[in-house]
Amino acid sequence: MQIEQLKNLEITRRHFFRDCQLGVGKVALASLLTAGATRMSNAAVANPMAPRKPHFDPKAKAVIHLFMAGAPSQLDLFDYKPKLADFTGKPIPPEVVGGQRYAFIRPDANCLGPVFKFARHGQSGAELSEVLPHLAKIVDDITIVKSVHTDQFNHAPAQIFFNTGFSQPGRPSLGSWVTYGLGAEASDLPAFVVMSTGAGISGGAANWSSGFLPTVYSGCRLRNQGDPILDVSSPAGIDPRLQRDSLDLISTLNRRRLEQEGDPEIATRIASYEMAYRLQTSAPELMDLKSESKETLEMYGCEPDKPSFARACLLARRMIERGVRFINIYNEGWDAHSDVAGNLRGNCGKTDQASAALVTDLKRRGLLDETLVVWGGEFGRTPMVETNPALGRSLGRDHHPQAYTMWMAGGGIKRGLVYGSTDDLGFHIVDNPVHVHDLQATILHLLGMDHERLTYFHAGREFRLTDVHGRIVHDLLA
Repeated sequence: MQIEQLKNLEITRRHFFRDCQLGVGKVALASLLTAGATRMSNAAVANPMAPRKPHFDPKAKAVIHLFMAGAPSQLDLFDYKPKLADFTGKPIPPEVVGGQRYAFIRPDANCLGPVFKFARHGQSGAELSEVLPHLAKIVDDITIVKSVHTDQFNHAPAQIFFNTGFSQPGRPSLGSWVTYGLGAEASDLPAFVVMSTGAGISGGAANWSSGFLPTVYSGCRLRNQGDPILDVSSPAGIDPRLQRDSLDLISTLNRRRLEQEGDPEIATRIASYEMAYRLQTSAPELMDLKSESKETLEMYGCEPDKPSFARACLLARRMIERGVRFINIYNEGWDAHSDVAGNLRGNCGKTDQASAALVTDLKRRGLLDETLVVWGGEFGRTPMVETNPALGRSLGRDHHPQAYTMWMAGGGIKRGLVYGSTDDLGFHIVDNPVHVHDLQATILHLLGMDHERLTYFHAGREFRLTDVHGRIVHDLLA
């Protein structure tokens, strides 16, 4: 009897929501819309990638994030420490290290001075390593931040932390927050694109996941060679008319279900089918570099059909021209536990020319002022040397979360600025610290979004990219 009553109760509830033309999803959605924070509107559920107004007038419309996965050594590229050279071969003073522990070196490990020569460049007088000759030519167009710090010590948590504001998988990435807040400008390409130019990324797909946001806001990973997405071409025997008719039928069925359920994932499915269809035309045109001049290809150091970081940077510029909102380019391989000099020569040889060319190219096309370029890794490297015969390591550097360097350009950022500083050994920040959450807040601000208002209700509370931290670094703003 009780079981039968429960069945009747369930039927009654289901019929109530159906007959009043609401649905549980819409009831829940309506309650969320009353809280005043940035949320999924009815229009956003129906068209999740529709362009949306920012909280205030933006400086930037798009972001290109050049992520140097593995963590470049700031001490050998940007943060010149002549006193560290004097300590080479000597143990770092214990009062400097404090209670810090490391994975592969002892706290009293010997110091290692800069492995390259440095020189000042431009009107800003910024000091750069000799292995960054191309960046040296545009140093007055960028801001160098020497005082970045993070909460995470190992690669995967630190990469995920930089991209999502949290050290474990499951939170929305920066690109996902941006597309959730602003929608898309491009109609024929994804709003959030990811490319990689190395062997693997420690944090994996969590770096560009939408987390608990609707999956339509996840990054779309494009290959750097051949078809950008596997199976983007129609199989043999499927002509355009048949494909369009099939998609129209599927879309009609999905939209009926969306009206009944109000589930954002159904809207994601609809958008994904349509984007896949449009990509069949737009993706090959995007990836074909034959229209680029010889001078442009040489400026980037790019061979049109050869996968490389340079090719990814040139594709990023082409995406910006086509309205893509957020682009991640991961270049892996900077984890220099051994032979830091050789590691940096190799990686800078692959990335320095193209990184500088990207800024130059955007500038000459009138796109730099509205495109924010961000360059850097997940943390820095230690002033102490890593030498471990058992592991075959020598003359390397361990992970260092206390202080590292990044640079930014365009999109409302000051030009020719060197911001923040570290102590004489490059261990601790002594001036203008910039936490990862501060960078995230500043990036959102430049895009016209308040990082405290850009929220999403999940698991009983409001979430945001910067958690309960973060401040806008106004000193970096033009």
